[in-house]
Amino acid sequence: MKKGAILMTVFASIALLSSCSTDDKMGGSGPIDLTIRATLFATSNTMNSVSTFDYTPEGLMIKSNRISSENNEGIFYDEDKDELAVGSASQRVINIFSNLKNAQDGQDLNLRISSDGVLQNPRDLVAKGNIYIVSDNTDLDGDPDTDEGRFFVFERNENGFGLRNTVTVDYAVWGIQLIGNDLYTAVDKTGDVAVFKNFIESYTTDVTASPDKRITIEGINRIHGIAEDRGVVVLTDIGGENNPSDGGFHMIKEFVAKFNNTPDGEELELNGNQVRVSGNLTKLGNPVAVDYSYSRRTVYIAERLNGNGKILFFTDVEAGGGLSPSLEVDFKGASSVFFIER
Repeated sequence: MKKGAILMTVFASIALLSSCSTDDKMGGSGPIDLTIRATLFATSNTMNSVSTFDYTPEGLMIKSNRISSENNEGIFYDEDKDELAVGSASQRVINIFSNLKNAQDGQDLNLRISSDGVLQNPRDLVAKGNIYIVSDNTDLDGDPDTDEGRFFVFERNENGFGLRNTVTVDYAVWGIQLIGNDLYTAVDKTGDVAVFKNFIESYTTDVTASPDKRITIEGINRIHGIAEDRGVVVLTDIGGENNPSDGGFHMIKEFVAKFNNTPDGEELELNGNQVRVSGNLTKLGNPVAVDYSYSRRTVYIAERLNGNGKILFFTDVEAGGGLSPSLEVDFKGASSVFFIER
């Protein structure tokens, strides 16, 4: 019995099996437990596929499913609805695919609904209730010396899935993360993080806006990914765009308190506040997206440059330094990741 592809590498505390055979695992004494306990989803901006990494009591299992778009960035899974939202640059929409739990390896995912076709260069996607927010990193004025970006706010209801409003900012955008009702945004081309307080309720019409606060994260050259779980925030640093070994990520515990205690426009110091993971062993060149599991003490990275794309797992990173990935999986065009406990 087999479900997807089973990795044959042992890493951290996860036992990865080379076979799902009942005889091999149980000596014929009972059934294998393939209950999914947690899942990591990953998208590509060069392939029409979504990879799924399922944690089961028997090990970590991988499957791949086809979708209609080949240029995808930004992903969100709603477990209650069993739906996967994916930002598509080629189709300029958010596509929502359903019935993920029953999809077999290699199957096409069922497209349920698509948003209005207004996106141009989507980078990240978050959702809360019936609201979906996409960061779009488009040069709006055609001048490479000026930076700007947009947040598209979509609303889904019984009548469809349409654009509610657009918030334009005077900086290039990339990763976004809702913490409570506040939208934290990575300021591309810098080491800065900016926040919009009570974003969904406060910004309901088309507007050009400035963040409530913006600070610099010491040690980051060019920020892209941002993720949060139980008060811990992980930020990625792509370093130089074409350097395959200068990427990294920062882990910041009690992030909101540290952010609030740093004056607007000032810097959050590295020493005593953050942990940085970087160096040749990490295989981080352009870590464009990240997610984090507090319970599993694991950082998940979409690495875009090395090997034309990889999904990297890092466990027990609290000490920082030049860590090797606990697991690496080749995934061409890796662009975004999303983790959920079941």
